[in-house]
Amino acid sequence: MNLKNSIKKITFLSILFSVSGISAQEQPKPVKNPPVSTEFLVSNRGVAFQMTTIKKLQSVPKLGFFGVTNILGEWDNKPIKDYMIQANVSYQVVKGVDVIAGFQATPPGGFRPSAGIIYSYAKPDLLFVVNPRIDLTKNGTFETFSLVEYRPKINDNWRYYSRLQGVYVQTTDFEYHARSYIMARLGVIYKDINFGLGTNLDWYGPAKKYHGSVGVFVGAALF
Repeated sequence: MNLKNSIKKITFLSILFSVSGISAQEQPKPVKNPPVSTEFLVSNRGVAFQMTTIKKLQSVPKLGFFGVTNILGEWDNKPIKDYMIQANVSYQVVKGVDVIAGFQATPPGGFRPSAGIIYSYAKPDLLFVVNPRIDLTKNGTFETFSLVEYRPKINDNWRYYSRLQGVYVQTTDFEYHARSYIMARLGVIYKDINFGLGTNLDWYGPAKKYHGSVGVFVGAALF
């Protein structure tokens, strides 16, 4: 009788552990969201600020948020005339490819609904992003954003840091240039902080009026 009871107990425990193991395997892995990226560039022209937010929902991992804010405060101009705010809902189609829809706000164009696609390739030492976007309004603009970031490891705390980032914006009828820029950064990363030398090259309007700036930057990854 004791032998039968022992066999029953062993069988019951085996089934229990098997079910527990299956349940554990069925639970989705937590989403590993990248940190919020922030950066200040202090230059001969003024102070430029950039913040990028890319997050996914834990409950619906394919659904998320993509936002970018760029603000330039010039030394000679008290009112801020150069800014861009973009906020979007994102949906992952396949790994590395998301569709986005939301809005963008700029001084010349105002508030405009927009949509686009993001392609990203990320490794510990390399990041590549391409983001074409179009305004969903009459007389809107078509924009192409691209970024390459290289962060080779020096040791456990330090990495080299380099970034090349660009935007080209034109009217949707492809007649006029609206805005474009090139940003370049070269420095180092210490844990969650990066700093070094940077330059922003900006072109505005159909005449492509040029403004250049050179200075030092400091950024942080906010988890």
